[in-house]
Amino acid sequence: MTDTPVTDPVWTDRKRRAAAWFEDLRDRLCAVFEAIEDEGRDSPLAERPAGRFQRTPWDRAADGPGDGGDGGGGTMSILRGRVFEKVGVNISTVHGTFSSDFRDQVRGGGESGGRFWAAGISLVAHMQSPLVPAAHMNTRMIVTSRGWFGGGADLTPMVPDDRDTQAFHGALKAACDGSDPGYYPRFKAWCDDYFHLKHRGEARGVGGVFFDDLASGDWEADFAFTRDIGTAFLDIYPRLVRPHMSRPWTEADRAHQVQRRGRYVEFTLLYDRGTAFGLRTGGNVEAILMSLPPMVAWP
Repeated sequence: MTDTPVTDPVWTDRKRRAAAWFEDLRDRLCAVFEAIEDEGRDSPLAERPAGRFQRTPWDRAADGPGDGGDGGGGTMSILRGRVFEKVGVNISTVHGTFSSDFRDQVRGGGESGGRFWAAGISLVAHMQSPLVPAAHMNTRMIVTSRGWFGGGADLTPMVPDDRDTQAFHGALKAACDGSDPGYYPRFKAWCDDYFHLKHRGEARGVGGVFFDDLASGDWEADFAFTRDIGTAFLDIYPRLVRPHMSRPWTEADRAHQVQRRGRYVEFTLLYDRGTAFGLRTGGNVEAILMSLPPMVAWP
């Protein structure tokens, strides 16, 4: 069998660079969020200590399907504090063989004999204040008989704020426009469709961008775009958190927040592709379900 991206030495450096970027972005995000925790001395929960990330490495079991080459792992980074009720910034780099009933569901999985490599970063922020929007961002690189990028970012306010929505979308649009003016309208529409709770007929939040199977033929350009999405999120989200984090809220606000979080749980368990991919490839269950909020209620 001729070399494909999952085995071709030409791709070895690309994999290394992508995994290193996800780790670097993780470190930068964690540093900014810890700084926000330090700034939360005027927040309604200021009596609590500023939160710090707890990092927990995990190793993927090597006894999955395939030829014994399954492996890799990742690190969970979880902070619980006075501004962030729970924020997780997880990274992973895994490789192995898809099960026979799953390989044809992943682009190029059948042609690679089920062999795959995947690396990425996944972030979900659930806030103490109902007035601060929750947020999600993930980017990843997957390699089978071909290689591609995917990911995106979206915002879920409990109390809608048009200025926040415009600023968030403006930052993502600028990141998209730097690569291709056609990306933002295409990936915004994809996000709106993907994060739609079909059983409820409603959106999870105010959207953002979502992309998958990005393989334009210019790997460097695709990698640069993926980095730009991560960097745009790193810049814009803290600028949405800071103006709201010290504002007082009511018990009614909190009750509304924990009910709206139910939509997050429903989407994650019913529709999220990343959750399905992680569970089907033997990933760490706690890391995969990191995105679930710490407190949630249904009417």
